[in-house]
Amino acid sequence: MKNERQAMQEEIIQIARRIKGLREIKGISRESLCSSLNISLDEYMSMENGKTDISVGQLIKISQLFQVELGAILTGEDPKLHQYCIVRSSHGIIVERKNQYRYENLAYNFINKLAEPFIVTAEPEEKEQDLQFNSHPGQEFNYVLEGSMKVFFENHEVQLHQGDSIYFDSSFRHAMKATDGKKVKFLALTM
Repeated sequence: MKNERQAMQEEIIQIARRIKGLREIKGISRESLCSSLNISLDEYMSMENGKTDISVGQLIKISQLFQVELGAILTGEDPKLHQYCIVRSSHGIIVERKNQYRYENLAYNFINKLAEPFIVTAEPEEKEQDLQFNSHPGQEFNYVLEGSMKVFFENHEVQLHQGDSIYFDSSFRHAMKATDGKKVKFLALTM
């Protein structure tokens, strides 16, 4: 377990270094980036220094602001494929966030994607207070592959079961939670 935590922390540090490097190359000030991400300078500095995890929603926003592929931020390599990209079962780029969420990027090596496809696995959370609300430009589609989950918006919640789907404006703050005390696995497309 300790090795997994260390690996996750090292991944967070590497992503943070890439973001800092891209910010500096693009000549974007920390303050300007904070404003675009709608976070405080302290929050951003903690992210840029690798002390705080960066949500996938924030990573998507950053990749869009910097006009780079999300895969380049995640892996440090530019995507190379433009006709098609095959990702074999369980071989996508894994991004683990907040200990409850595991994202598997299914098209990390395709250039100029119109959508980011992920298989997301979420462990059940003990309390709704633990929900991590997120927002990012564009739209999102979720299709439940296994289990059940609730999707929370600021003033509304929706229960989804295996085979159910939801399509929504992802600029609205949203969160997902596994229900029934079991993990949920769903296909998420962010566009």
